[in-house]
Amino acid sequence: MTDIRIPVYQPELGEVEKRYVMDCLDSSWISSKGKYIPAFEERFSEYVGVSYSAAVCNGTVALHLAMLALGIGPGDEVIVPTLTYIASVNAIAYTGATPVFVDSNPVDWQMDPADVERKIGPHTKAIMPVHLYGHPCDMEALCALARKHRVFLIEDCAEGIGTRYRDRHVGTFGDIATFSFYGNKTITTGEGGMVSTSDKTLFERTKHFKGQGLAAYREYWHDVVGYNYRMTNICAAIGLAQLERVEDFIGRKRRLAEHYRRQLAGLPVSVHKDFEGGRHTYWMISILVERPEQREPLRRHLRARGIETRPLFYPVHTMPMYSVRYQKHPVAEELAWRGINLPSWPALGEDGVTEVADAIRDFFARAA
Repeated sequence: MTDIRIPVYQPELGEVEKRYVMDCLDSSWISSKGKYIPAFEERFSEYVGVSYSAAVCNGTVALHLAMLALGIGPGDEVIVPTLTYIASVNAIAYTGATPVFVDSNPVDWQMDPADVERKIGPHTKAIMPVHLYGHPCDMEALCALARKHRVFLIEDCAEGIGTRYRDRHVGTFGDIATFSFYGNKTITTGEGGMVSTSDKTLFERTKHFKGQGLAAYREYWHDVVGYNYRMTNICAAIGLAQLERVEDFIGRKRRLAEHYRRQLAGLPVSVHKDFEGGRHTYWMISILVERPEQREPLRRHLRARGIETRPLFYPVHTMPMYSVRYQKHPVAEELAWRGINLPSWPALGEDGVTEVADAIRDFFARAA
């Protein structure tokens, strides 16, 4: 099988990341204490526009902590899009709460507010918008629903660093928000996440749970069942260096999307639309083919030329552990069967986009 020459993603790490990490090693502060953790948290809060941020070891535990901080548990329901990464839903299950799936909007692929309103019931405790692939959800509509029904709003911004809805960064609309810094995210710490909020009580609860439930008033005294969800100083050092370049990364990714849009024009594919009046950050640049049966042959064609792709996320309601009760979410299912994530890393550049586009063009020429 042909070796991958153009991966779907790869992080961009430089001299500042190395310098900050070496500072950790030289100082011996390599675990969950050290100057880079509070520095990363403070700088991240400033960038997003929230009052508080707590660094954690990955994006999934960030979601779990957000729900623990809100007191979500057995008997509660959390409304979540079915077209999302599995972590959004698994974190709900960790608490003993029940995920309630909603369909997608066919235009922007995000959680459909009309379906959310249909699914709100007496046991609904929270709505979880997921800013999928870096495109913002309709936060005006979702905030209005949360206020109307007096439920919490948990923003899953794992793919949305830098994404803006109108004039505000995502993660500033709800009660609490979470971010991921996995190796394929726009900024990375290797593994890592963040819980952000402007509610001091929620922030204190998040810190309490993430640090083994250690009480603030007595040394080595634990007053709740807590978790070891802390970020290391080394990861925070990488994150701080990456955050210094976040706008450069986003600018280049948005240019990649425009190159794809221009070079794929006239082909039977559509590029995920931009967001007017805000900012789509294109964590992944995604296309839809016209017919589901075209997707896997196209992906095989690209793979044979050393170009890695991924399918859109499979709707979570179709997965075995969440499919006990039969459901249909036709928009999410149609998007999932037709969608492809294309190579989306900032350094790919216009030449890389041209090579991918040429291979896609060749596939459709052969199929004609």
